[in-house]
Amino acid sequence: MARVELVNIRKSFGALKAVHGADAVFEEGSFTTLLGPSGCGKTTILRMISGLESPTSGDIFIGERRINDVPVHKRNLGLVFQNYALFPHRTIGENIAFGLKYRNISPSDMAQKVKDALDIVRLPKVQDRYPSQLSGGQQQRIALARAIVIEPDVLLLDEPLSALDANLREDMRVELKAIQDRIGVTSIFVTHDQSEALAMSDKIIVMSAGRIEQIGTPEEVYNTPATAFVAGFLGASNMLPARVLGRDASHILLETPEFGQTAVALARAAALGTNRGATLSTGDKALLMIRAEKLTLGPAGGDAPQAVVENVDYQGQLARYFLRIGETRLQAINMIDAAPFLAGQTVSLTLNPNACSALPEDTSA
Repeated sequence: MARVELVNIRKSFGALKAVHGADAVFEEGSFTTLLGPSGCGKTTILRMISGLESPTSGDIFIGERRINDVPVHKRNLGLVFQNYALFPHRTIGENIAFGLKYRNISPSDMAQKVKDALDIVRLPKVQDRYPSQLSGGQQQRIALARAIVIEPDVLLLDEPLSALDANLREDMRVELKAIQDRIGVTSIFVTHDQSEALAMSDKIIVMSAGRIEQIGTPEEVYNTPATAFVAGFLGASNMLPARVLGRDASHILLETPEFGQTAVALARAAALGTNRGATLSTGDKALLMIRAEKLTLGPAGGDAPQAVVENVDYQGQLARYFLRIGETRLQAINMIDAAPFLAGQTVSLTLNPNACSALPEDTSA
């Protein structure tokens, strides 16, 4: 296991700036996800750690060693790619042993390491088969076995589950995290899938347009997003333009046309001051962030704000509602007790201020 650190990493491809001054620490033995949309720079960072790309400026450390100029084959890294990259004309055993051939290991020790790697990924006794004889999920496990058989300091995984169908993908993400827990290797995982990142990670690094937007645990980035981009990218969110009426030691008071005054706990406004220098003061424009699952629908009437259901996305136990209050459109995700509300119905809306977040206004998002 090894700690990985990025210090002010920048990467340009000609005039295109792919990564803007990234600073991050991947703790020893942790599972950290680089999360963001296509083109945000997450794979570029992974390729720079692996040595497949060189940073334009900045430093990369594995342990105490600066590795900017260390070639790929001397970094002792395990790599798992989206397309598996298995040799179709070689047996499973030969595929797994490929990285051991240049490590001065006896044939008997090599065979034992291959067997141990297959045991770890729960595919014993398949070393004499060929990749074409295995399913997609099994091939992905073989790619993982090939990466861990060399006992790497760091395991790099570039969207390794994206080629699998939905059900197999869910099974494999559970299995992949279980394997990482068993072997304890520092792992860096790239994905654009929010559910994968939330389910698997010890820490998530959210990226957008080559910049790191937020670093935190899954709970931190989901419940207290640092920017409007993070709030919108992770889960279904409503972000309402608001005005800051005031603040004290524990709360910030926001006002929106839809919900009036809402006091948001500062613990859920932890992003204040982190949005590239932005802070919130009385009179400032802001955003009130309400997660879709925290907006509760009820029968029409009473003092609560009233909304019209425009569309319903029925999901079995859940329904996702698209709503309108005046000119404002919202979404809510609620459990279904008996029958879902129907399009055209008027409903009441209730929000829990303790489940809301305050964000600086971010017009770029």
